[in-house]
Amino acid sequence: MSRPEHPSAPGASPGPGPGWRHGGGSPAGGWQGGGWHDGWHGPPPEWHAPRWVTLWLPVILSFVAQVLGALWTIRAGDQPPRVALLIVALALFGPLALIAARRFPGPVVAAVSLAGSIDLFINPHGGPPYVALAFAIISAIVRGARVWAWVSVGLCWLATVGAAVMWELAEWTPGRIAGTTLGILIVFGIGEAIRGRRERVAEYYRLRSQREQSEVQAERVRIARELHDVLAHSLSQINVQAGVGLHLMERQPDKAADALASIKETSKTALDEVRSVLGVLRSESGGDAPLVPEPGLDRLPGLVAGIRGVEVALDDRLENVPKPVQLALYRIVQESLTNVTRHASATRATVRLWAEGDAYRLEVVDDGAGPGTPASETGGRGLLGMRERAELLGGHLSAGPAEGGGFRVAATIPKEHLS
Repeated sequence: MSRPEHPSAPGASPGPGPGWRHGGGSPAGGWQGGGWHDGWHGPPPEWHAPRWVTLWLPVILSFVAQVLGALWTIRAGDQPPRVALLIVALALFGPLALIAARRFPGPVVAAVSLAGSIDLFINPHGGPPYVALAFAIISAIVRGARVWAWVSVGLCWLATVGAAVMWELAEWTPGRIAGTTLGILIVFGIGEAIRGRRERVAEYYRLRSQREQSEVQAERVRIARELHDVLAHSLSQINVQAGVGLHLMERQPDKAADALASIKETSKTALDEVRSVLGVLRSESGGDAPLVPEPGLDRLPGLVAGIRGVEVALDDRLENVPKPVQLALYRIVQESLTNVTRHASATRATVRLWAEGDAYRLEVVDDGAGPGTPASETGGRGLLGMRERAELLGGHLSAGPAEGGGFRVAATIPKEHLS
Protein backbone atom coordinates (compact mmCIF):
# COMPACT_ATOMS: atom_id res chain seq x y z
CA MET A 1 0.00 0.00 0.00
CA SER A 2 1.46 3.37 -0.97
CA ARG A 3 2.25 6.11 1.50
CA PRO A 4 -0.06 9.14 1.78
CA GLU A 5 1.54 12.20 0.28
CA HIS A 6 1.60 15.60 1.91
CA PRO A 7 -0.07 18.30 -0.21
CA SER A 8 3.14 20.31 -0.30
CA ALA A 9 5.30 17.40 -1.44
CA PRO A 10 6.27 17.10 -5.10
CA GLY A 11 3.74 15.01 -6.94
CA ALA A 12 1.07 15.35 -4.29
CA SER A 13 -2.40 16.58 -5.00
CA PRO A 14 -2.99 20.22 -4.11
CA GLY A 15 -6.50 19.44 -3.01
CA PRO A 16 -8.43 16.73 -1.22
CA GLY A 17 -9.84 14.92 -4.25
CA PRO A 18 -9.61 14.35 -7.99
CA GLY A 19 -10.88 16.66 -10.67
CA TRP A 20 -10.02 19.96 -12.28
CA ARG A 21 -8.43 22.32 -9.75
CA HIS A 22 -8.73 25.96 -10.59
CA GLY A 23 -8.12 27.78 -7.35
CA GLY A 24 -11.11 28.81 -5.31
CA GLY A 25 -11.75 31.73 -3.05
CA SER A 26 -10.78 31.45 0.57
CA PRO A 27 -12.89 32.71 3.44
CA ALA A 28 -10.33 35.42 3.99
CA GLY A 29 -10.56 36.54 0.40
CA GLY A 30 -7.07 35.48 -0.64
CA TRP A 31 -8.16 34.67 -4.20
CA GLN A 32 -11.49 35.77 -5.56
CA GLY A 33 -13.02 36.16 -8.95
CA GLY A 34 -10.22 34.44 -10.81
CA GLY A 35 -7.48 36.74 -9.56
CA TRP A 36 -5.20 36.90 -6.59
CA HIS A 37 -4.05 40.08 -4.89
CA ASP A 38 -0.36 39.15 -5.04
CA GLY A 39 -0.20 39.23 -8.84
CA TRP A 40 -0.72 35.54 -9.68
CA HIS A 41 -4.17 34.90 -11.13
CA GLY A 42 -4.83 31.68 -9.26
CA PRO A 43 -3.04 28.35 -9.53
CA PRO A 44 -2.54 26.73 -12.94
CA PRO A 45 -5.35 24.40 -14.01
CA GLU A 46 -4.40 20.99 -12.70
CA TRP A 47 -6.06 17.66 -13.38
CA HIS A 48 -5.26 15.26 -10.59
CA ALA A 49 -6.00 11.67 -11.57
CA PRO A 50 -7.07 9.06 -9.01
CA ARG A 51 -4.19 7.34 -7.24
CA TRP A 52 -4.87 3.97 -8.85
CA VAL A 53 -4.56 5.55 -12.29
CA THR A 54 -1.17 7.11 -11.59
CA LEU A 55 0.07 3.79 -10.21
CA TRP A 56 -1.34 1.20 -12.63
CA LEU A 57 -1.79 3.03 -15.93
CA PRO A 58 1.99 3.30 -16.58
CA VAL A 59 2.36 -0.39 -15.69
CA ILE A 60 -0.43 -1.45 -18.08
CA LEU A 61 0.70 0.74 -20.97
CA SER A 62 4.34 -0.30 -20.74
CA PHE A 63 3.32 -3.97 -20.37
CA VAL A 64 1.17 -3.86 -23.51
CA ALA A 65 3.78 -1.99 -25.54
CA GLN A 66 6.79 -4.01 -24.47
CA VAL A 67 5.56 -7.55 -23.84
CA LEU A 68 3.29 -7.76 -26.88
CA GLY A 69 5.97 -6.06 -28.95
CA ALA A 70 8.59 -8.48 -27.68
CA LEU A 71 6.41 -11.50 -28.54
CA TRP A 72 5.82 -10.10 -32.02
CA THR A 73 9.58 -9.54 -32.47
CA ILE A 74 10.39 -13.10 -31.40
CA ARG A 75 7.75 -14.55 -33.69
CA ALA A 76 8.82 -12.44 -36.68
CA GLY A 77 12.54 -13.10 -36.23
CA ASP A 78 14.64 -16.19 -35.81
CA GLN A 79 15.78 -15.77 -32.20
CA PRO A 80 17.57 -18.45 -30.18
CA PRO A 81 15.55 -19.65 -27.18
CA ARG A 82 17.91 -18.05 -24.66
CA VAL A 83 17.80 -14.69 -26.44
CA ALA A 84 14.02 -14.90 -26.78
CA LEU A 85 13.69 -15.63 -23.07
CA LEU A 86 15.94 -12.67 -22.22
CA ILE A 87 13.90 -10.37 -24.48
CA VAL A 88 10.67 -11.35 -22.73
CA ALA A 89 12.29 -11.04 -19.28
CA LEU A 90 13.51 -7.52 -20.03
CA ALA A 91 10.09 -6.58 -21.43
CA LEU A 92 8.45 -7.80 -18.22
CA PHE A 93 11.01 -6.27 -15.87
CA GLY A 94 10.24 -2.63 -16.71
CA PRO A 95 6.45 -2.71 -16.08
CA LEU A 96 6.86 -4.78 -12.92
CA ALA A 97 9.49 -2.37 -11.58
CA LEU A 98 7.08 0.54 -12.07
CA ILE A 99 4.82 -0.91 -9.38
CA ALA A 100 7.40 0.23 -6.81
CA ALA A 101 7.96 3.64 -8.45
CA ARG A 102 5.67 5.48 -6.02
CA ARG A 103 7.60 4.29 -2.97
CA PHE A 104 11.12 4.00 -4.45
CA PRO A 105 11.29 6.30 -7.51
CA GLY A 106 15.07 6.66 -7.45
CA PRO A 107 16.12 2.98 -7.38
CA VAL A 108 13.36 2.15 -9.89
CA VAL A 109 14.59 4.62 -12.51
CA ALA A 110 18.14 3.35 -12.04
CA ALA A 111 17.12 -0.28 -12.50
CA VAL A 112 14.87 0.44 -15.48
CA SER A 113 17.65 2.53 -17.10
CA LEU A 114 20.01 -0.43 -16.89
CA ALA A 115 17.37 -2.77 -18.30
CA GLY A 116 16.70 -0.34 -21.15
CA SER A 117 20.40 -0.20 -22.02
CA ILE A 118 20.63 -3.99 -22.17
CA ASP A 119 17.49 -4.13 -24.30
CA LEU A 120 19.15 -1.87 -26.91
CA PHE A 121 21.86 -4.48 -27.43
CA ILE A 122 19.51 -7.47 -27.38
CA ASN A 123 17.42 -5.95 -30.20
CA PRO A 124 20.09 -4.25 -32.33
CA HIS A 125 17.88 -4.17 -35.42
CA GLY A 126 15.05 -2.44 -33.56
CA GLY A 127 12.35 -3.77 -31.29
CA PRO A 128 9.50 -2.38 -29.20
CA PRO A 129 10.36 0.92 -27.46
CA TYR A 130 11.24 0.61 -23.81
CA VAL A 131 8.20 2.62 -22.65
CA ALA A 132 8.80 1.77 -18.98
CA LEU A 133 11.91 3.94 -19.00
CA ALA A 134 9.91 7.02 -20.01
CA PHE A 135 7.42 6.45 -17.19
CA ALA A 136 10.24 5.77 -14.71
CA ILE A 137 11.98 9.03 -15.63
CA ILE A 138 8.83 11.12 -15.30
CA SER A 139 7.88 9.40 -12.04
CA ALA A 140 11.31 10.00 -10.53
CA ILE A 141 11.37 13.69 -11.46
CA VAL A 142 7.83 14.36 -10.25
CA ARG A 143 8.35 12.51 -6.96
CA GLY A 144 11.54 14.32 -6.02
CA ALA A 145 14.20 11.89 -7.30
CA ARG A 146 15.48 14.24 -10.02
CA VAL A 147 19.16 13.53 -9.26
CA TRP A 148 18.55 9.78 -9.47
CA ALA A 149 16.95 10.19 -12.89
CA TRP A 150 19.58 12.43 -14.44
CA VAL A 151 22.57 10.53 -13.05
CA SER A 152 21.33 6.98 -13.68
CA VAL A 153 19.96 7.66 -17.18
CA GLY A 154 23.00 9.76 -18.12
CA LEU A 155 25.52 7.17 -16.98
CA CYS A 156 23.66 4.27 -18.61
CA TRP A 157 23.29 6.13 -21.91
CA LEU A 158 26.95 7.20 -21.98
CA ALA A 159 28.04 3.65 -21.17
CA THR A 160 25.74 2.25 -23.88
CA VAL A 161 26.99 4.63 -26.57
CA GLY A 162 30.60 4.10 -25.49
CA ALA A 163 30.25 0.33 -25.69
CA ALA A 164 28.56 0.52 -29.12
CA VAL A 165 31.35 2.73 -30.49
CA MET A 166 34.10 0.63 -28.95
CA TRP A 167 32.67 -2.61 -30.37
CA GLU A 168 32.00 -0.88 -33.70
CA LEU A 169 28.43 -2.12 -33.97
CA ALA A 170 27.09 -1.26 -37.43
CA GLU A 171 23.51 -0.82 -36.19
CA TRP A 172 24.55 2.12 -34.00
CA THR A 173 24.59 4.90 -36.56
CA PRO A 174 24.95 8.61 -35.65
CA GLY A 175 21.31 9.13 -36.63
CA ARG A 176 20.13 6.45 -34.21
CA ILE A 177 22.26 7.85 -31.38
CA ALA A 178 21.03 11.40 -32.01
CA GLY A 179 17.38 10.32 -32.28
CA THR A 180 17.53 8.30 -29.07
CA THR A 181 19.25 11.15 -27.24
CA LEU A 182 16.58 13.58 -28.40
CA GLY A 183 13.83 11.23 -27.25
CA ILE A 184 15.40 10.93 -23.79
CA LEU A 185 15.67 14.71 -23.48
CA ILE A 186 12.02 15.14 -24.52
CA VAL A 187 10.95 12.74 -21.78
CA PHE A 188 13.02 14.66 -19.24
CA GLY A 189 11.42 17.89 -20.44
CA ILE A 190 7.94 16.45 -19.89
CA GLY A 191 8.87 15.34 -16.39
CA GLU A 192 10.37 18.71 -15.48
CA ALA A 193 7.28 20.52 -16.82
CA ILE A 194 4.93 18.38 -14.73
CA ARG A 195 7.09 18.84 -11.64
CA GLY A 196 7.29 22.62 -12.19
CA ARG A 197 3.53 22.91 -12.50
CA ARG A 198 2.93 20.91 -9.35
CA GLU A 199 5.49 22.97 -7.46
CA ARG A 200 3.72 26.16 -8.53
CA VAL A 201 0.37 24.77 -7.42
CA ALA A 202 1.81 23.66 -4.06
CA GLU A 203 3.46 27.08 -3.61
CA TYR A 204 0.17 28.81 -4.37
CA TYR A 205 -1.69 26.85 -1.70
CA ARG A 206 1.15 27.34 0.78
CA LEU A 207 1.10 31.10 0.26
CA ARG A 208 -2.69 31.17 0.40
CA SER A 209 -2.66 29.30 3.71
CA GLN A 210 0.03 31.61 5.06
CA ARG A 211 -1.95 34.62 3.89
CA GLU A 212 -5.15 33.36 5.54
CA GLN A 213 -3.27 32.86 8.82
CA SER A 214 -1.86 36.39 8.58
CA GLU A 215 -5.32 37.81 7.95
CA VAL A 216 -6.73 35.90 10.92
CA GLN A 217 -3.92 37.23 13.10
CA ALA A 218 -4.48 40.78 11.82
CA GLU A 219 -8.19 40.46 12.63
CA ARG A 220 -7.35 39.31 16.15
CA VAL A 221 -5.05 42.30 16.61
CA ARG A 222 -7.78 44.63 15.31
CA ILE A 223 -10.37 43.20 17.70
CA ALA A 224 -7.92 43.36 20.61
CA ARG A 225 -7.13 47.01 19.78
CA GLU A 226 -10.82 47.94 19.59
CA LEU A 227 -11.59 46.17 22.86
CA HIS A 228 -8.66 47.85 24.58
CA ASP A 229 -9.77 51.31 23.46
CA VAL A 230 -13.41 50.75 24.40
CA LEU A 231 -12.84 49.06 27.76
CA ALA A 232 -9.90 51.20 28.89
CA HIS A 233 -11.78 54.43 28.29
CA SER A 234 -15.11 53.26 29.67
CA LEU A 235 -13.71 51.60 32.79
CA SER A 236 -11.51 54.61 33.46
CA GLN A 237 -14.51 56.92 33.32
CA ILE A 238 -16.58 54.58 35.45
CA ASN A 239 -13.80 54.51 38.05
CA VAL A 240 -13.60 58.33 38.15
CA GLN A 241 -17.37 58.76 38.35
CA ALA A 242 -17.69 56.10 41.04
CA GLY A 243 -15.07 57.94 43.10
CA VAL A 244 -16.98 61.19 42.67
CA GLY A 245 -20.24 59.49 43.69
CA LEU A 246 -18.70 58.02 46.85
CA HIS A 247 -17.16 61.35 47.76
CA LEU A 248 -20.43 63.29 47.36
CA MET A 249 -22.86 60.65 48.60
CA GLU A 250 -23.20 62.11 52.12
CA ARG A 251 -22.92 65.86 51.40
CA GLN A 252 -24.44 66.21 47.91
CA PRO A 253 -26.62 63.20 47.12
CA ASP A 254 -28.07 64.86 44.01
CA LYS A 255 -24.62 65.10 42.40
CA ALA A 256 -23.87 61.55 43.50
CA ALA A 257 -27.01 60.46 41.66
CA ASP A 258 -25.74 62.29 38.55
CA ALA A 259 -22.49 60.36 38.81
CA LEU A 260 -24.39 57.07 39.02
CA ALA A 261 -26.48 58.04 35.99
CA SER A 262 -23.29 58.85 34.10
CA ILE A 263 -21.85 55.45 35.08
CA LYS A 264 -24.99 53.78 33.72
CA GLU A 265 -24.77 55.66 30.40
CA THR A 266 -21.03 55.00 30.04
CA SER A 267 -21.41 51.29 30.74
CA LYS A 268 -24.32 51.03 28.27
CA THR A 269 -22.26 52.70 25.54
CA ALA A 270 -19.32 50.43 26.31
CA LEU A 271 -21.49 47.30 26.10
CA ASP A 272 -22.90 48.39 22.73
CA GLU A 273 -19.42 48.97 21.33
CA VAL A 274 -18.14 45.64 22.66
CA ARG A 275 -21.07 43.88 20.99
CA SER A 276 -20.22 45.68 17.76
CA VAL A 277 -16.57 44.61 17.93
CA LEU A 278 -17.43 41.00 18.70
CA GLY A 279 -20.24 40.89 16.15
CA VAL A 280 -17.87 39.66 13.44
CA LEU A 281 -16.94 36.67 15.58
CA ARG A 282 -20.56 35.75 16.25
CA SER A 283 -21.49 36.13 12.58
CA GLU A 284 -18.71 33.69 11.62
CA SER A 285 -20.19 31.09 13.96
CA GLY A 286 -23.65 31.49 12.43
CA GLY A 287 -25.24 33.85 14.93
CA ASP A 288 -26.35 37.43 14.55
CA ALA A 289 -24.97 40.09 16.86
CA PRO A 290 -26.53 43.49 17.41
CA LEU A 291 -24.23 45.99 15.73
CA VAL A 292 -23.86 49.72 16.26
CA PRO A 293 -22.28 52.13 13.80
CA GLU A 294 -18.54 52.59 14.15
CA PRO A 295 -17.84 55.79 16.09
CA GLY A 296 -16.94 58.83 14.03
CA LEU A 297 -16.10 62.47 14.58
CA ASP A 298 -19.77 63.29 15.20
CA ARG A 299 -19.47 61.46 18.52
CA LEU A 300 -16.52 63.52 19.76
CA PRO A 301 -18.73 66.07 21.60
CA GLY A 302 -20.36 63.25 23.54
CA LEU A 303 -16.97 61.71 24.28
CA VAL A 304 -15.63 65.02 25.58
CA ALA A 305 -18.76 65.67 27.61
CA GLY A 306 -18.41 62.32 29.34
CA ILE A 307 -14.92 63.08 30.68
CA ARG A 308 -14.94 63.67 34.44
CA GLY A 309 -12.26 65.36 36.50
CA VAL A 310 -10.66 67.16 33.55
CA GLU A 311 -11.97 70.16 31.61
CA VAL A 312 -11.69 69.36 27.90
CA ALA A 313 -11.97 71.88 25.07
CA LEU A 314 -12.81 70.54 21.60
CA ASP A 315 -11.91 72.33 18.36
CA ASP A 316 -13.02 70.17 15.40
CA ARG A 317 -12.63 71.80 11.98
CA LEU A 318 -12.75 68.68 9.83
CA GLU A 319 -15.48 68.06 7.24
CA ASN A 320 -16.24 65.22 4.83
CA VAL A 321 -13.66 62.90 6.36
CA PRO A 322 -13.60 59.25 5.17
CA LYS A 323 -15.01 56.72 7.61
CA PRO A 324 -11.70 54.91 8.27
CA VAL A 325 -10.05 58.21 9.20
CA GLN A 326 -12.96 59.17 11.45
CA LEU A 327 -12.69 55.89 13.35
CA ALA A 328 -8.91 56.20 13.73
CA LEU A 329 -9.07 59.83 14.91
CA TYR A 330 -11.91 59.06 17.32
CA ARG A 331 -10.02 56.16 18.89
CA ILE A 332 -6.82 58.21 19.18
CA VAL A 333 -8.71 61.01 20.95
CA GLN A 334 -10.47 58.47 23.18
CA GLU A 335 -7.22 56.78 24.22
CA SER A 336 -5.46 60.12 24.73
CA LEU A 337 -8.20 61.43 27.02
CA THR A 338 -8.21 58.12 28.89
CA ASN A 339 -4.49 58.53 29.56
CA VAL A 340 -5.07 62.14 30.64
CA THR A 341 -7.65 61.12 33.26
CA ARG A 342 -5.67 58.12 34.48
CA HIS A 343 -2.06 59.23 34.47
CA ALA A 344 -1.52 62.92 33.82
CA SER A 345 -3.09 64.51 36.94
CA ALA A 346 -4.25 67.24 34.58
CA THR A 347 -6.98 69.84 35.03
CA ARG A 348 -7.35 70.92 31.39
CA ALA A 349 -6.94 69.32 27.99
CA THR A 350 -7.38 70.60 24.46
CA VAL A 351 -8.40 68.50 21.44
CA ARG A 352 -7.82 70.04 18.00
CA LEU A 353 -8.60 68.52 14.59
CA TRP A 354 -7.96 70.27 11.29
CA ALA A 355 -6.88 69.75 7.69
CA GLU A 356 -3.51 71.08 6.60
CA GLY A 357 -2.40 70.66 3.02
CA ASP A 358 -2.82 67.03 1.99
CA ALA A 359 -3.20 65.62 5.49
CA TYR A 360 -5.61 65.41 8.39
CA ARG A 361 -4.05 66.47 11.68
CA LEU A 362 -4.94 65.84 15.32
CA GLU A 363 -3.48 67.23 18.53
CA VAL A 364 -4.34 66.47 22.15
CA VAL A 365 -2.52 68.57 24.75
CA ASP A 366 -2.96 68.55 28.54
CA ASP A 367 -1.47 70.55 31.41
CA GLY A 368 -0.60 67.51 33.47
CA ALA A 369 1.39 68.18 36.60
CA GLY A 370 1.89 64.54 37.50
CA PRO A 371 4.34 62.02 36.01
CA GLY A 372 6.17 63.21 32.93
CA THR A 373 4.61 60.62 30.65
CA PRO A 374 1.51 58.48 30.85
CA ALA A 375 1.84 54.79 31.46
CA SER A 376 1.32 54.00 27.82
CA GLU A 377 4.41 56.01 26.91
CA THR A 378 6.59 53.66 28.92
CA GLY A 379 5.66 50.60 26.89
CA GLY A 380 1.93 49.93 27.47
CA ARG A 381 -0.58 49.06 24.79
CA GLY A 382 -2.31 52.43 24.61
CA LEU A 383 0.34 54.37 22.71
CA LEU A 384 1.18 51.34 20.57
CA GLY A 385 -2.47 51.03 19.52
CA MET A 386 -2.67 54.72 18.61
CA ARG A 387 0.45 54.48 16.49
CA GLU A 388 -0.83 51.38 14.74
CA ARG A 389 -4.07 53.15 13.84
CA ALA A 390 -2.22 56.06 12.28
CA GLU A 391 0.31 53.87 10.46
CA LEU A 392 -2.37 51.61 9.00
CA LEU A 393 -3.66 54.66 7.11
CA GLY A 394 -0.20 55.73 5.98
CA GLY A 395 0.27 58.31 8.72
CA HIS A 396 2.31 58.67 11.86
CA LEU A 397 1.87 59.59 15.52
CA SER A 398 4.15 61.28 18.01
CA ALA A 399 3.81 61.62 21.76
CA GLY A 400 5.92 63.46 24.30
CA PRO A 401 6.20 66.44 26.63
CA ALA A 402 4.49 69.59 25.41
CA GLU A 403 6.04 73.03 25.34
CA GLY A 404 5.40 74.77 28.63
CA GLY A 405 4.62 71.52 30.45
CA GLY A 406 2.05 68.79 30.14
CA PHE A 407 1.86 66.11 27.48
CA ARG A 408 1.12 66.23 23.76
CA VAL A 409 -0.16 63.61 21.32
CA ALA A 410 -0.07 64.54 17.61
CA ALA A 411 -1.23 62.43 14.64
CA THR A 412 -1.03 63.06 10.92
CA ILE A 413 -2.89 61.01 8.29
CA PRO A 414 -2.26 61.80 4.60
CA LYS A 415 -5.23 62.12 2.28
CA GLU A 416 -3.65 60.47 -0.77
CA HIS A 417 -3.64 57.03 0.91
CA LEU A 418 -7.42 57.16 1.14
CA SER A 419 -8.38 57.96 -2.44
